[in-house]
Amino acid sequence: MAVVADGMGGKTGGALAASQAVATARSFFKQWRQDDPLQKGLEHMVDEAHTVIRLAALTEEKEPHSTIVLLIITPKIAHWMWVGDSRLYHFRNGELYNRTIDHSYVQDMINEAKMTPEQASVHKYRNMLTSSLGTKNPPRISSESFEEPRPGDTFLLCTDGVWGYFTDAELERITHTLAPREAAKLLVQLARERAKGRGDNLSLVIIKLDFPSDETS
Repeated sequence: MAVVADGMGGKTGGALAASQAVATARSFFKQWRQDDPLQKGLEHMVDEAHTVIRLAALTEEKEPHSTIVLLIITPKIAHWMWVGDSRLYHFRNGELYNRTIDHSYVQDMINEAKMTPEQASVHKYRNMLTSSLGTKNPPRISSESFEEPRPGDTFLLCTDGVWGYFTDAELERITHTLAPREAAKLLVQLARERAKGRGDNLSLVIIKLDFPSDETS
């Protein structure tokens, strides 16, 4: 399992929201068993994180909220769920195989063919979210899964403080050519250099599967 969250709502409020989202996910992961209904369980967990952050907002000057992206992998399935613009990238054989779709204003414009990805990357509202945990409206929860994850499959979970400074091709190359620890260090280093002191908080997790196949020859 892996989880990444990006909090907003003032320096302390945002950090609190993100930590509460991660803590709620960890609690779920500790209790979850592989024969439990996964989709409903994750949806309940995300709703619980949303409620916890909402309750914390009662004592904060600013409304704290957070994104979340989480991943569960078993030998039979990989399942991920997200709210906001923290992303999951799935790479296979060194190429981008799948990616989450942001809950953001510019992504909605892209979906409606009113904006190109290039225009979105420099738009003044590129950081405006259409869904997150802790806001007055219930979160819009998205999820995907695929069966039979393979050795070599690589997953990158990260905040916009990371993916905002890289092309998909760069992420493909770095995660494919380097071990996860070295790839993570390089991504953090490059993101900070490219941000030139203006960058957002950044968090990331890289998972590369290396378990043996169950198939026999």
